[in-house]
Amino acid sequence: MGGPMAGWLVKKGFEVKVWNRTQAKAEAWAHANPGEVATTIAEAVAGADCVMACVGDDPDARAVAREAFAAMQAGTLYVDHTTTSAALSQELAAAAAQAGLEWVDAPVSGGQAGAVNGRLTAMCGASEASFARVKPVLSAYCGTIIRIGEAGAGQLAKMVNQIAIAGVVQGLAEAVAFAKAQELDTDAVLAAISKGAAGSWQMENRWPTMVEDRYDFGFAVDWMRKDLRIVLDAAQAKGLDLALTQMVDGYYAEIQAAGGGRLDTSSLAKRFTSLRKPD
Repeated sequence: MGGPMAGWLVKKGFEVKVWNRTQAKAEAWAHANPGEVATTIAEAVAGADCVMACVGDDPDARAVAREAFAAMQAGTLYVDHTTTSAALSQELAAAAAQAGLEWVDAPVSGGQAGAVNGRLTAMCGASEASFARVKPVLSAYCGTIIRIGEAGAGQLAKMVNQIAIAGVVQGLAEAVAFAKAQELDTDAVLAAISKGAAGSWQMENRWPTMVEDRYDFGFAVDWMRKDLRIVLDAAQAKGLDLALTQMVDGYYAEIQAAGGGRLDTSSLAKRFTSLRKPD
């Protein structure tokens, strides 16, 4: 995700310096883009007006942010695109303020395709002033940029997003499995239902690939399970029973156990392929 996003910043005229925990990835990016490569976080953030981070989980986001804060100049914006807990965003926002920095949590939706095409959606938690300042920068690779509220609110909105996606993808997987079991023309079914009440981005983009049993489209099951863990922890803290989300998380656990952790999230359909009894 971070590579294409940084590429769009270069295309839009920003001066960009990149750092990655895997140095080879940063160097590969620099071969394709006219930006600089830093060998340390401190080198990457030195003199920057805005710092963007996109890593894996809470521990990664905390470690990178804390190291960056120590080397950033006062007044610099720090934008975290990592999907994390809201509690971590609030913790780091407080640490940023103490260091004289500005904080924006801005998890994104749209997957690898959205990053490559510069059409991501960013859900932001920040002060109104920080949001106004960062919005023109985020527009380099985001088609939709919404301020949800103060620090942590962007992460909570991303949890809402993942709850909705989990249910939609499971419903789509079941629909594809049913259509196949009834020996219907799946292309005809898609044409009939995709423009009506059942239609969705997932249907338009993943119905054909589910039918073909292809699951190599970016956002991996491993990452979705991380996101759903964050969702379920936050729901439990509020006394909410998210039965559907819990069920779908269990289905993704089955896919992981079968070695499919790097398949994309539409691989829920694979459960029906492997479990279906022969005629």
